[in-house]
Amino acid sequence: MTTSDPHTPASPEGQAASRSRVLRWALVLGAAFGIAAIPTPAGITDGAWDLFAVFVATVVGLMVQPLPGGAMVLLGVAATALLGLLPVERALAGYGDPIVWLVLAAFFMSRGMLKTGLGRRIAFLFIRAIGQRSLGLGYALALTEFVLASFIPSNAARSGGIIFPIARSLAEAYDSRPGPTAERLGAFLMVFLYQCMVVTCAVFLTGQASNALIATFAAQTAGVQLTYSAWLVGAMVPGIAGLLVVGLLIYYVSPPEVRHTPRAAQIAREELARMGPMVRDEKLMLGVFGLVAVLWMTTALHHIHYAAVALLGIGVLLLSGVLTWEDVCSERAAWDVFIWYGGLVSLAGALSETGITRRFAETSAGFTTGWPWWVALAILLLVYFYAHYGFASITAHATAMYTPFLAVMLVAGAPPALAAMALAYSSNLMASVTHYGTTPGPIYFGAGYVSQARWWRVGLFASIASLLVWMSLGPLWWKLLGVW
Repeated sequence: MTTSDPHTPASPEGQAASRSRVLRWALVLGAAFGIAAIPTPAGITDGAWDLFAVFVATVVGLMVQPLPGGAMVLLGVAATALLGLLPVERALAGYGDPIVWLVLAAFFMSRGMLKTGLGRRIAFLFIRAIGQRSLGLGYALALTEFVLASFIPSNAARSGGIIFPIARSLAEAYDSRPGPTAERLGAFLMVFLYQCMVVTCAVFLTGQASNALIATFAAQTAGVQLTYSAWLVGAMVPGIAGLLVVGLLIYYVSPPEVRHTPRAAQIAREELARMGPMVRDEKLMLGVFGLVAVLWMTTALHHIHYAAVALLGIGVLLLSGVLTWEDVCSERAAWDVFIWYGGLVSLAGALSETGITRRFAETSAGFTTGWPWWVALAILLLVYFYAHYGFASITAHATAMYTPFLAVMLVAGAPPALAAMALAYSSNLMASVTHYGTTPGPIYFGAGYVSQARWWRVGLFASIASLLVWMSLGPLWWKLLGVW
């Protein structure tokens, strides 16, 4: 057995990683101390300004990540309590927010979907039905994700755990692999599924983990309640149109060489035959899926809170043995989201009470003075949307920019519900622009079928198409609904 010499120089890779970590911490601490050093603006208390410094440092930490995101938020929460900026009860209040528990429970239910194999069965059923051609194959997998998004708030779990492995195996079944044969089918599927996934994220409150956080910001800033049903109803018409338009656009700007895919449907039939009839756990999972989805969409009738419905679903899965307590405890992604989401709810909620956001909005509104509100809304929305080139996380982007941009739109005279919903849906659609826009991006891009230049070019086209569809049909649909 050999022992390492503590005086042995670190490897070049280790030294580079160490320098990178030091630089990231310097950015985080520099943001905190830099803001704290600025004289406190008139009308803002010293404690509120220090809280703002901690909040900004936390957001910078989410972006550059010297530690994982959950750890950075936890440190931010701890700092507010240790520095006396918030009472400890207030600093930890976000972890008692019912919506935080809804997201946590939904992650646990997604574990059941993966564990029982129900998600794969749904995918193969769609492929068997409409997968005879490459476009139908793409939509079969996109529709699977659409169904699962009504229930599973982790787009990484849906794409990485269910959709991507099936898509890659189908591409390889047509001898399409990274390199010379990528264009046969694989390149098309990777881009198609990612861009459709981005649209799907926008359709459901559970479309991705940050949507519930965005809904909280909308309520805090504009008093707009984006419940599960309100979010879904508002997104349904532009969302379905967006899926059709974006899917067809990808088919024409990044077409596959193989247009006819009968083998995919045959593979689906073989996989379904191998899986056999639904077993007890799958049936229970399907029953819980249906029960929870129906109760979430009919809250106005029974008045049971979304979080209570989610906990009911988890209770059924635990009592029936579909999930074990070990499954719950080992679901690391769920607990990570719980930590950063609950912490951000606390920090953002406390910051919204300080008056800093309102002061920012009043100051920034000077740039839009004299503009019609709809012009101000459109320009601010475009800036918000394409600023995502600088973010590798919807969470970090929304945390940093959703509230201030919404506040400025309100000061410019935009209807609160229109502004809140346009920003909320755009917070998902903006992930289309890069290969790192949201968590599944590196999964699909990392398969190696598509170059970065092509990915960004197609992403730009898809982003323009999404904005045109959602911001034309969307306001008309919301007006018809009486939202604004």
